[in-house]
Amino acid sequence: IVNWNSISWVFNYRTVSSIFYDFFNPYQNIYASSTFVTNDGKQTKYSYSPEIDVLRIPSLGILAPVILPKNPDILAVTNDLNNGVVYYPGSVLPGQVGQIVVLGHSAPTNWPKIRYDWVFSDLNDLSYGDQIHLYFDNKEYIYSVREKKILKKGEEITPTSLVNNGNVLVLVSCWPPGKNLQRIAVQAELVTY
Repeated sequence: IVNWNSISWVFNYRTVSSIFYDFFNPYQNIYASSTFVTNDGKQTKYSYSPEIDVLRIPSLGILAPVILPKNPDILAVTNDLNNGVVYYPGSVLPGQVGQIVVLGHSAPTNWPKIRYDWVFSDLNDLSYGDQIHLYFDNKEYIYSVREKKILKKGEEITPTSLVNNGNVLVLVSCWPPGKNLQRIAVQAELVTY
């Protein structure tokens, strides 16, 4: 005996087509507008993103996980660099007034792309206005490159006027690539979130 009411949905083309449509078209790129309050008390909109803790630099073809160190010890941070770029302990959160420092390895030309030893090898190729996308906590933050500096080993990254006005992302790596002689620092200003 067949209970027609329990299987009649199979013959309803609308039901069947919507099930197949949902199966073959998952909701991967939903961007829901939301708001949050920044440090200066302004209410700001941001877009939802399915990406979590990722750094993307389109002009260099870089896509790397952002590692949040569980331990600020230098050895632990160095080990975390094998798995992506490191969100330096003590950095402000994206969207807040202040400075975010992200560390990444660099390697000589033609170095094999193993682990993430190569990820910041081409930082010097960034130009004024190039975009850097930081996906953090399901939100996309877009930064625009403003300045590049070569620093002596151990030299502090001096805050610029950009830090006083908003959120600044600083990408730091060894310079020249693969050598522990100097540092390159690329500063980018938050333009969209």
